[in-house]
Amino acid sequence: MSGGYYENELKALKRSGRFRKRELVGEELADFASNDYLGLAHDKTIHQKACRRIEQQVCHAPKASLLVGGYHQFHREFERKLCAFNGFEDAIVVGSGFAANIALIESLVRKGDVLLLDSSYHASGMLASNIGSIEKEEFFHNDVAHLESLLKKHKGKKRKIVAVEGIYSMEGDMVPKEVFELCDDYDALLVVDEAHSSGVVGERLMGVFDHYAITPKPNHIKMGTLGKAYGSFGAYILASSHIVSYLENRAKPLIYATALGLYDTLAGMYALEYIGRNAQLLKNEIAKRQEIVYNHFGVKMQGLIFPVEIGDNRKVMQIKDALVQKGYFIGAIREPTVKKAILRIIARLGEDKRKFEELLDEVKRFR
Repeated sequence: MSGGYYENELKALKRSGRFRKRELVGEELADFASNDYLGLAHDKTIHQKACRRIEQQVCHAPKASLLVGGYHQFHREFERKLCAFNGFEDAIVVGSGFAANIALIESLVRKGDVLLLDSSYHASGMLASNIGSIEKEEFFHNDVAHLESLLKKHKGKKRKIVAVEGIYSMEGDMVPKEVFELCDDYDALLVVDEAHSSGVVGERLMGVFDHYAITPKPNHIKMGTLGKAYGSFGAYILASSHIVSYLENRAKPLIYATALGLYDTLAGMYALEYIGRNAQLLKNEIAKRQEIVYNHFGVKMQGLIFPVEIGDNRKVMQIKDALVQKGYFIGAIREPTVKKAILRIIARLGEDKRKFEELLDEVKRFR
């Protein structure tokens, strides 16, 4: 049965080259599109360890929200390890990174507060900022001077909440260290979305706090996801016990949603332990792929995201489809997600370095 309620809108999307649809990706393709940065979604040891522990349980699902009996010993075990690895006082697991951003932005910003977002902040945070009557302003992407001008402008606010990403999902660049210093100087709460930096940067691969050797302070909040470098699904929030307690009482995605799945929690926890044991080896492999990009394009990647600007919605899809025919799967990101259409190439450790070099050679031919 097909209705025509949104037929005009769909036609407009097709005309502009912005039409999207789900697609099955063949396993024969070399994956340089997914956010499985370290290849851990393919790690059978992690999978088997998680399955063995699940099999020992009376049930295999949390069955309820964290606050109505869904909080499991696996959740608590993982949260404690996250705190130990990252140096934060407390942690709480969340169903997804999207839900975590909704939880943080919607609950933290109250009447008399102001939210200051990087203009490239994730769509989940932007969506949350439009809920209710949140007072907000965006600052130019990674522009420290603009952020400081806004912090000065809103100095009299009850609370100032700044939201940034560790590594930005489309640009692939890193938040400047000065943002941390500014938030400390102006007594602003700082939310750092580390979805694309945790497991990728830092001496111990714990993200930008680790990379900049920043000891977490009471005004620091870190959100990380399990569906990227950790090869699982879900998310977590790290903060002071005070902030975590507040979130338990005010954040709707924590209060009104079923708790994170037990398998996902265990897979994320074992991935965390794997990264901890193998940080130096992984860092070496990351550096090799960053060197390959530099040798081919002269670009110094700060993480494992390599955007190639194409600037045309239709052309970027044509290039993506042509690369599929050659055995490569990459991301084709179109407006309005980005200002100009890009090929989004992920230098995954889960794929062979030689294959990555061959892909970059092909991309050069299309530019």
